[in-house]
Amino acid sequence: MKTLKDVAVGKTARVVKLHGEGAIKRRIMDMGLTKGVTVRVCKLAPLGDPMELTVRGYELSLRKADAEMIEVE
Repeated sequence: MKTLKDVAVGKTARVVKLHGEGAIKRRIMDMGLTKGVTVRVCKLAPLGDPMELTVRGYELSLRKADAEMIEVE
């Protein structure tokens, strides 16, 4: 299983499934990360966390702990 955390800078991926439960899953979905959406990893912070993504035409910062819950292809 490949997660969003594993996607290299400058690459794109498509969300296949969201793992996690309750409020955490809901928060990820509210940020626009839903099944089928294309995500581009723009850059990483100097210490590697968080990561900056482009989702649905806007920039989003996401912690790697949250990115591990997002399965991509």
